[in-house]
Formats: sequence, C-alpha cells, structure tokens
Amino acid sequence: MNPLRELAEHGLYSPHFEHDSCGVGVVANIKGGQSHQIITESLQVLVNLGHRGACGCDPETGDGAGILMQMPHTFFQEICPSLGIDLPDLGAYGVGMVFLPPDPEAQVKCEDLINRSIAAEGLNLLGWREVPVDPDNLGRDARAVQPAIRQVFVSGGAETTDPDHLQRKLYTLRKVIERSLPDCGLSDDDADYFYICSLSNSTMVYKGLLMAHQVADFYLDLKDESLVSAFALVHSRFSTNTLGHWKLAHPYRYLAHNGEINTLRGNSNWMYARESQFESPMFGADMEKITPIMTPRASDTAGFDNALELLLITGRSLDHSMLMMIPEAWEQHESMPQEKKDFYEYHSCLMEPWDGPAMIVAANGKDICAVLDRNGLRPFRYTVTKDDKLVMASETGVLDIPGENIRQRGRLQPGRMFLVSLDEGRIIGDEELKHDLSRRHPYGEWLAENKVSLEDLAEAEPASPLQGSELVQQQRAFGYTLEELRMLTIPMASTAYEAVGSMGNDAPLAVLSEKSQPLFNYFKQLFAQLKTPIITDEELAKIRDVNVGDVRATTLSTLFNAQGEGSLKEALDRLCNKASQAISDGYSIIVLSDRGVNEKSAPIPSLLATSAVHHHLIREGTRTRVGLVVESGEPREVHHFCLLLGYGAGAINPYLALATTRDLAERGELNGTKPDYAVKNYIKANEKGLLKVMSKMGISTVQSYRGAQIFEAVGLNQDFIDRYFTWTPSRVEGIGLGVVEEEQLNRHRFAFPEQEIDATLDLDPGGTYQWRRHGEVHQWNPDTIAKLQYATKANSWDSYQEFSRAVNDQSTQLATLRGLLEFKSDRESVPLDEVEPARDIVKRFATGAASFGSISKEAHETMAIAMNRIGARSNTGEGGEDYHRYMPDENGDSRNSAIKQIKMAQGSKPGEGGQLPGHKVDEVIGWVRNTMPGVELISPPPHHDIYSIEDLAQLIHDLKNINPESRIHVKLVAEVGVGTIAAGVSKGHGDVVLISGHDGGTGASPESSIKHAGLPWELGLAETQQVLVANDLRSRIVVQTDGQLKTGRDAAIAFLLGADEIGFATAPLIVSGCIMLRKCHLNTCSVGIATQDPELRKRFAGKPEYVINYFFFVAEELREIMAQLGFRTVEDMIGRVEILEANTDVQQWKARGLDFDKLLYRHPKCDEVTIYQCDVQDHGLELALDHQLIKQATPAIDLGEAVTIDLPIRNSNRTVGAMLSGRIAKKYGEDGLPSGTVKINLTGSAGQSFGAFLAKGVDIRLAGDTNDYMGKGMNGGKIVVVPPPGSDFVPEDNIIIGNVALYGATGGQAFIRGMGGERFCVRNSGVQAVIEGIGDHGCEYMTGGVAVILGPTGRNFAAGMSGGVAFVYDASGDFANHFNDGMADLEDVAESEDIVLLRHLIEAHLENTGSTPASQVLSDWDRSLTKFKKVMPRDYRRVLEERKKAAELEVAING
Repeated sequence: MNPLRELAEHGLYSPHFEHDSCGVGVVANIKGGQSHQIITESLQVLVNLGHRGACGCDPETGDGAGILMQMPHTFFQEICPSLGIDLPDLGAYGVGMVFLPPDPEAQVKCEDLINRSIAAEGLNLLGWREVPVDPDNLGRDARAVQPAIRQVFVSGGAETTDPDHLQRKLYTLRKVIERSLPDCGLSDDDADYFYICSLSNSTMVYKGLLMAHQVADFYLDLKDESLVSAFALVHSRFSTNTLGHWKLAHPYRYLAHNGEINTLRGNSNWMYARESQFESPMFGADMEKITPIMTPRASDTAGFDNALELLLITGRSLDHSMLMMIPEAWEQHESMPQEKKDFYEYHSCLMEPWDGPAMIVAANGKDICAVLDRNGLRPFRYTVTKDDKLVMASETGVLDIPGENIRQRGRLQPGRMFLVSLDEGRIIGDEELKHDLSRRHPYGEWLAENKVSLEDLAEAEPASPLQGSELVQQQRAFGYTLEELRMLTIPMASTAYEAVGSMGNDAPLAVLSEKSQPLFNYFKQLFAQLKTPIITDEELAKIRDVNVGDVRATTLSTLFNAQGEGSLKEALDRLCNKASQAISDGYSIIVLSDRGVNEKSAPIPSLLATSAVHHHLIREGTRTRVGLVVESGEPREVHHFCLLLGYGAGAINPYLALATTRDLAERGELNGTKPDYAVKNYIKANEKGLLKVMSKMGISTVQSYRGAQIFEAVGLNQDFIDRYFTWTPSRVEGIGLGVVEEEQLNRHRFAFPEQEIDATLDLDPGGTYQWRRHGEVHQWNPDTIAKLQYATKANSWDSYQEFSRAVNDQSTQLATLRGLLEFKSDRESVPLDEVEPARDIVKRFATGAASFGSISKEAHETMAIAMNRIGARSNTGEGGEDYHRYMPDENGDSRNSAIKQIKMAQGSKPGEGGQLPGHKVDEVIGWVRNTMPGVELISPPPHHDIYSIEDLAQLIHDLKNINPESRIHVKLVAEVGVGTIAAGVSKGHGDVVLISGHDGGTGASPESSIKHAGLPWELGLAETQQVLVANDLRSRIVVQTDGQLKTGRDAAIAFLLGADEIGFATAPLIVSGCIMLRKCHLNTCSVGIATQDPELRKRFAGKPEYVINYFFFVAEELREIMAQLGFRTVEDMIGRVEILEANTDVQQWKARGLDFDKLLYRHPKCDEVTIYQCDVQDHGLELALDHQLIKQATPAIDLGEAVTIDLPIRNSNRTVGAMLSGRIAKKYGEDGLPSGTVKINLTGSAGQSFGAFLAKGVDIRLAGDTNDYMGKGMNGGKIVVVPPPGSDFVPEDNIIIGNVALYGATGGQAFIRGMGGERFCVRNSGVQAVIEGIGDHGCEYMTGGVAVILGPTGRNFAAGMSGGVAFVYDASGDFANHFNDGMADLEDVAESEDIVLLRHLIEAHLENTGSTPASQVLSDWDRSLTKFKKVMPRDYRRVLEERKKAAELEVAING
C-alpha cells in the first residue's frame, strides 16, 4: 500500500500541492569535447550540492538525484554486441531508460506493451538491456520501492528520414505507450512504478530515489571509462514528502528545475484547451496520438518538461522554446528594443507565461540553456575556465578550480538566458540570443496586421448609468451592504488604496452563516506587469461594438428565472450552449452580462457563470478561440476580481460598483473627490490589491494568473465543483447548486419584495466586518467579552463557565468547523484527580505573535510576564523586543519573550505580513526595529530570504548555529497543501511548526486578506497531522496551532486533531482589556492596548494575573473533558482523532450537508508510528566549521586576547561565523568584543550565509567567493571578500558574492572586491558596505546604514528604501534609469559630511581589498565626485530634519 495514495483518497492530503526545491549543476566542455571526466566531475558537483537535498524518516533514503548526459554511444558500442544488439550509427537509434514494476508478471506486461507499440509505430526493436545496479548502499525506503530498471533500444523504420524525424517518432511512441498503460492489466501499485525516464536518440537520464552521494555507486554504468559526454546536468531534490517515487527524481527528459511554477493549474488548463486545434506538418496524423500533452497529476517540473518537449519536438530551438515559456518582464521595460517587445507580445498570444520563482536548465544533446524567472528568486552561478570548461550550479564552489585557471565568474540574472552551443563551441549570451530570436520573423508586422487594441477601437455609447432608486434596488439585488460601502468602497474611491482593517475574522465561514453569502465567499486564496483587467463602462461599450477583421463581440445574458425552482441549472446549461454557438458563429469575444435584473430575473452568480463557461469551453476544446468579458453588478472588492480572473475572465466591468462609487462622490461622501477621479481611484485600488495577491504566489502577470485557479473552496460539494469549478480542491464538502440558487433568490427577494415596508432600510446594514445587533454572528461580542473579562479579573470559575458555554454552544448559531464536531460518548471516564494538573498543561500554551508596535509596551510585556510566571511562552511578533528585557526585574519577573519571531514568508495573513502604520512607529519602535520613525512597515512578500523549502532549511540552520539551544519555530498558514509544507519543515529540521488559522488577529492588514486568505486551523492542523504521520515525520517536530481558540473545548479538539501545543492571541488581549473596537491600525485604542499614543497607553488596565487566570481556566476546563474521555495526560490524547465525530443533528440550512470524513480520517500508520513529538531534531551542527573557529578563538572569548585564524573553506561550510558569534554574544551581549579581536582568514568558496549574525570584534577575510545570504543579520565586525589567490580575471567584471547579501544587517562593515548578485543590502539596517557592482533590486527595503556602489547596478534600485543612504558611482550616466523613485530621491554628493563619509569608506575599501576601481576614483577625486549620485530616502530626510529642529529647540529652551 502506498500511504500517500491512501491518504489522498481518504484524507486531506493532495499530491498536487507537493513542493520541491533542489540543487542543480552542469559541467560541460564548451568546445564539445567528450570525456568521462565530465561525468565524474558532474557527480562530484552533485555530491557537493548534497546539503540542498533532503532525507526523511530513513536517513539513507534521499528525495531523489540524477544525471542527464549526451547519448553514451561509445559505451553502448562496447557493450551491445555481447547482448546481441546491432547498433546503427549515432542518431539512428534511441534508447529508453525504463522503470518497471518489481513483480515479474507485471514486467512482462509492460515490456509486451512497449514491444507492441514499437512495432505499431513502424519502428524496430533492437533489444533490451538490464541496467546493472548496486542497491547495497540504498536506504530502507528507497529499496522498498525500487523498480526494475531496463533499457530498450529502438531504431527507425523504413520511413524514418533523419535523426530529428526519429526523435519525433520516439516521442510519439512514448505518448502511445503512456496512453495505453491503463489498458494492459496492471494494478494501481504496479502502474505507479512504470515510467520512461528518457526515450531519445540524443540524451540519456540516470536517476532515482537516491541521495547525491549514492548515484555513482548505484548505477554501475557511470563508473565505466567508456561512458563519455560533452556535458552532464545533475540534480539533487528536496521534496516536502518522504514517501518518494523514483520517477519524481530529476532531471526529467530535458530539464532540471529549482523553484516552483505557481500557475501550473492554469497552464495545464490552457494546454488542454488548445489540444483540439493542434496541427503540424511534422506529425500529420500522428498529432492525435500525442495528446494529452500534459501528464495528468504531474508535478510542476514534469508539466513544464511536457510543454517544453512539445515546443522542441515541433521544430523550435531550445532557447526559443524556453523564452516562450518564461519571458522576461517586457511591457514596462522602457529601454527594451521594440523588436524584442514584439517578439514577446506575439508569443504571449500563443502561450501564457509559466510563472513563479523558477530557475530552469535544459539540454537537448547539442545545446544547454538556462533561464531565470523575472524576479531572480533562484540562484545559478557559473565559472568558465581557461581550458573551456563550464561549471554552473545553484552554488559556487561545487568543483575545486585553481584560481589561475578561472577565466570568468558570473551568475544568471533575472529574466535572462544563457546558452552553451556545443556545435559552435561557445557560450551565447542573453543579448545575442534574444536579438537573433526577435529578428527571425517579422513579429512587429504580424502584430500590426492582426492585433486589435482596446485604445484603438472607436468610441461607443455606454449603457445609461444607474441612479437613485434603481441604483439602490440593484445594490440590494447583488447583496451590497451599508458596511461594505463604508469600510471598503469609500476608502478605495477616496485614496486609491485597498481598505485596511485589524483584529481577526471571527465571523462564520460562508457555509456556516445563516446569512445568504455571495458565492465568492466560499473560496479562499492560496498563496509586475499589468494589463488593466478592470474596465469602465466606456471601455466595455467599445469592446461590445468591436467589428475589426475576425474580431467580433457578442453579449450573452447571465440572468435566470427568479420564479421557477431549478431555473439556475437550466440557465447555466443554456448559457454554456450559447457560448458554444457564439464560437461556431465566429465571435471571438463573449460578454457575460447580468444587466437587466428585475422582479422576474435574478443574476447568476458572476463567478459561477464565468467558471461554468470557461470549463465548458475547455472541455469542448474551444476555449482559446474566445475571450471572456464579465459585465456584472456583483464584483466589488479585490477578492471578487481575483476569483473572476482566476477562473478565466479576461476583463471585468463592475458596472454597479462603478455606479455606486460615482454616486458616493456626487453625494459628497468621499471627502471632495470628484466622480471621475473616484472611479479611477476605485479601479486603481482594486488593481493594486490584485497585484498583491498575485505577488504572494510569485506570479508576475495577469496573463499567467488568468485561469490559474489558485483557490480552495470550503463547503461546496464535489459534484458542484466537478461541473463548474473543475480541479478546485474542496475538502469539506457541503452545499450544491440548489443552495447557491436559494441564496441568490434570498437577495433577489430583498430587492424585489412582494410588499414594500416603509421602515425598511435601503440597504442591509451589514455586520460582517464589525459586530452589529441582528447582524452576522461574531464569536467575540459584547456578551462574551464582558463575561471573560469579569471572570479573569474576579478569578471566577463560575463566570468563566458562563463564557465557555456561550462560546462552545453553537447549536443555534454556527461559527466554526469545530462547533460541528462532538466527542464520542462511549469512552470510559477517569477520576479528575488522576488527570494531568493544570500547572503542567499550561506549559503547552503560548500567546500569539502580537508585535511590539502593533500593541503597546504595557500590553506586550504583560503577556510576557504572565507566560513566564507559568512556564509557558510568549511571542515577540515580528518586531522583536528591547534587549533590556532580557534581564529579570527586581521582583524576579521576566519580560523576555520566549519566542523571537523572524518573519519568513507570511505574516498575520497568508503570504503577506501585517502592516504597521507610520503613525504607530515612534522613536522607541524605530529603535527596536532598526527603522525610521513615522514610516509605515509592511512585511515584504517572500522574495528576499525565503521562498523555497531549501531556503527555509537554510534559515533554520542559520538560527540553530547562532543559538544551538533555541527551538526553531516556523509559522505556516492553514491552506490546502500546508501538510506537505510542514513535512518539508520537519525534514528541514524545524523544531516547531505552527499551523495558523485564517481567522487570527492582526494589527493592520488589507480587509481582503483578513476575510478571504487562508483556511480554518482545523483543516490545516488535521492535514498536517495526517501527512506527518504518513511520512513518519511526526515524532521529530512539535506541532502548534492557533486562530481564535478560546476555551478548553477548543483546546481538546486541537489536541485530538494533532496539536502538541496551542497558541492564543486575541483572548489574552481581551482579558487585558481589549473590547474589539477593531481600530488597532488607527492608533486610537481607547483601552491602551493597540496604540503607541502616550496618553492612551496610560489607560491600560491589564495585569499578568488576569492572563494567568484565563489560561488556568482553559486548562481546568480541558481537564474535565480529558477525565470524561478517559485521558490522564495531554500526550495520550494528541492525534486521537477517532475520538471525534461529526454532529449529525445539524439544523442550519446550509451546514446540513457538510462532510467531515476527510477531516477526521485516521491513517493506518497511526498504529505503527509515533503520532506526537517525542524526538529531537538532528541539526548536524557537529559538522560546523565554527567548532574549529571557536577552539582557536578561545583566548579571545575567555580572556579578550587577539587571535588570528587561517583555514580553508568550501561551499558545504555554511553559516560560518554564526556559532562563534553566538558564543561571543552570550558572554558579552550587545557590546561584543573590541574591534579586530578575532581575525579570520579563509581561502576557498564559502557556503551560504557566510558571516551571518557576525558579532562585534570578529573580522573575516575570504580569498575566493561566496554564495547567497552573505552577512545576513550581521551585527558588527567586518567582512572582506577578494578573488582567490592566483586569479587574474578582472574582479569588478565578475561575480564574487551571491544574492541577498547583508539582508537585515544591523551593524559592521563589508568590503567586496567584485560584483554581487540580486537584492544587495535588502533590509539593511546599519551595515556600511562597499561593492563594485550589483544586480537588480539593490538596497530594497533598506532602513539604515550606508551602501557604496563603485560600478553598475541592476534595475529597481532603492525600491521601498526608507532609511540609510546609498552612493552610486554613475560613470555611464544612466543610473536614473535603474532607480526606483517611489520613496527616495537622487542627489549630487554636495554636503561636506557626505563627502567625508564617502571618501572614508572608499579609502577603507582600497586598504582592505586593493580595489582598482577604488584606486581610480581616489586618484582623480574631484572629477570622480561629480559622477556619484546620492540616494536619499524622503522619510529619512524628514526624520533628520525633525531631529535637527528638535535639537535646535532644546538648545533654544535650555540655552
């Protein structure tokens, strides 16, 4: 039995949401010379990338590794005669590397299928070969699923004309075999084994469920000296699951991939939709044999490989194909040549980008091509030697190369391409490749002849605007509320920004709400350039009237009969048929319109109409022949537009929202904003929100997002999903089309009542965002707040029980999924006095991540004191805390939070940090956070330090090095697939994983994120438990959950679903005085909790005792439940999901159909493995180079004596200097050691996070180069990097450090003799750095320190920069084109203080590195100074001026 297949069938796990990240490497002879040395060196590269792979519960089973090479013709010539195989010339035969089931009978079936298919396709079977392997060193799990591995030799038939023709025939053969496999009588398990790794006449793949060091020993062929190639591509995989398949290892047939393709669902949908239109003279009738192009349920890498293979096999070159799939950002690129823009625009009409943070390297036997996504989120470094060898990999230093043999060191840049042509014997750069490709055809002419642009269409008369009573009636019909207008529409129309809110979402899920909900609310978000997707009435009129060439538009009504039961389904069927007919009639644009709602006609939900037509046309194979425009009165907020685009809309005209906006302006509700500007603001705000949602997923274009379906449904049944929202996950099934229709009709009846009542309000007042009497249910309401506050202040158990009953009793008003769960009553109880005491239980509790800044000093410290008194944990939140809190108070209390939160990839809402408005960032907050007072702080999206699970593993490693005694705690949001990410966290050696529910609190965040991002913690926790148990990873990691937990009953359900620990955030604030005004973001909290206002803070009345009372009440309630259920300890109940059952007596009209079977699934492995945390992670710290550093630095640490250390270093030595710095910090605190006390000289290529968290007093000099994250979080000391000894390349023209250098550094100095990669000095808060050239996004989000750039910069310099200064040497005079002026200004260097500082740093750079650029600048200082530009953040200037005025005022007052 495959435990994951079992889990996918019965539980919450879905294989579609697996993630993997990897180490990729290439070794090639640029001139095309073949040798066995290429193979051995590439395998050494693979071993040196081994730390980027992973293993699971079996330490000898990896996630996969492999090698792709040229066809080893010489090798096969030697061995095939003895096998009776008569080989033709190279290129005239192909070899298939085939994985077969271990069962001999199943093998025969598979081989027979292949043999028959070869004959049927007119090819010749030359023979079979057993691939010699040595499984002795494989891990237990790898051996358990090891396939039989054989090679099949095939030659062309009589009609095969040339090698390219043979390759097409081999492709067709493989597709025929794959399509025929289900019909050859294999069991599901046997079919799982079968896989054709490669079937080609030019390349060969050896791969498997191996660790990097096992590949060479397992495949004995790889040791044969006659096995030669001019290149080899290797890959080491880190996957989120451990129950891997051999077939999931990379390389695939053409490529290896590091990163993620986040648009896979949409890319697959669009490919499927195109298949019926495919034709090619190269394939003729064979074209129908090769579909489906996309392997069903394949990973993102396999899917990309499928699409790339199609483009290649139909005649495109490797670079052309790759550029079609991953184009660079071009629309807003002002300096890009028009011919290149034409190339991209033309191909965007053929294929949407495959978008996400991805680095892809592919090879076809003649060329090797690498491309990086437009944001540059994956590293790829290369070295070219003087003897024409290329070594290219995810890291530098993967192969030892003497300095004197290095010709060039570089890196793949964002959106750029790199090609090695073995035929031409040279490397072809990005500019030449794209120049040649863009001139191959007259793309500009083709566009001019065939493209129709909206701006070029003739003006047309728009529909009459809605006004007065008609407007109100339509608003009622579409479910508008007064609250929405006040909290969403007015802020967007006034400011052009999405509305911001605070605190959590304690309203029910849509499927639990008594209110009729828009269909949009049943979907939750999972986690650039922009062609406007939201259009005005005027623009829609132009589209509706278009008649240019073949471009014609028709409008289809999306109304249904409001007076007949079942009318909605009939209307949907009719709509889909009309859409098909419109395409047959030659229309290329369909406008789906719900205008005309009246007493007899109600609107089909716009999302349902859009997705129904979209998927209907995909199934018909006609979707790509038509564009969908949605004209609807329903969409009005960011989430709505995201969903419509995600399910296929090309453009959206929210006519009622625009009319409402105009009406608000005309009535003076928008602070004087004129109607036309209000409409522009409204559209702009929603487009900004859309871009933010896209950025969470690493998606850069609306074209990629369209149809990508990056959502999960909650509470919709599978039949409804399968028909109208195909391939959307919906794991808690519920309502269907009937209830959707009833909800629509309820709104319709409100708009068109049988009898008008004079007292009826124009619009429903709402109550979704804030509690209102008779509004939506809120778990935190005046009654529950008052009861809990009284109970904790009076220490009244009786009052707490009243509170608990009010929260737990959801028999009449459902609010949560857990409210529908019950404890089984057949359990034998135990005496209460035998149950674990409350004083031990509370140690499993923690407060949530409320940051100092979002809440006041008093509130933050109150929670810390309370939790420390009871042995539990408080959480700093992302803002950290004042280091003075580390020392105990005089009374013994500690204000030191046990959990220090470092923001990873998401904050209070999925994929996005909470916001801290500038008016809450005072001088103290600015000091603690190393940022500028008065400047808004928004946690950056996951583009900097973390994106992939391998980067997460690296960060965990970094943090464990700086403080080996710490618990490394990773916060993930509950969403579909969170269990697989949690498995990756466990394999990446995280100590704790927090599964955070969608409804948790926030100090400030966009309302769309508060309401629509993430899932209930019950789903996320249950999936995490199921996946960790199935992978046998559960015992090594603590699982914590949070999100609106309030009572002992909540805690009991959390423990039974799999939590070891529980977090509470809102409730401790309530007991400290919070009354849920939801104004945290405004700094006006009247009870002194969520404010930095000194006067309001005086009103804070909370005490640690209240928080302690609350947690003991929860623990005592939990003890009573434990006694009732027969559990003596919490440990006994963790993961005992069989104790829970669904409440079958549900009366609520929508909740009756909810199905909890998958949520409550108990995996059979629960009886075989540990289902709670009991083991300690092995972080591998004993291998750290720092042990040698600490040993040699002991005199400095113990006695303060100066020491000098000389050592070699290599790329596997990661986070060097951090453990040493941790020792120094532990003994000397913030002060560290005197400058230069410890001097370390290293030679070689340093691993990731070199010099991370470096302490004051430590200087590191590296002769060589280094990888990503150099100087991350450094606090002091000095880092110097110079080229390796003996090298003679020009350093300022070569890459010497990686991406994301000096991220979050707070002090010290860095001098870099050479160039750096992307995001240099991102979030720098204090380091002074000098470098000789950088990539894109330099000084991004910088808040302090100084950066001096003595050479070229990439694009987008200073984006989000709010503090510190940068000096850029602009020798070519074009820096302004690379500069982002959103928050900073460019100035000449004129002030004396700046001139002195700049010269001092350049002199220091020359002294430390011998820099030629520094010497040249200083030798002609006056002339050089005129070429420097100072980058000055406007907020920084404002703060400096305010401080200067304050100082002058103080002098004036005090004399």
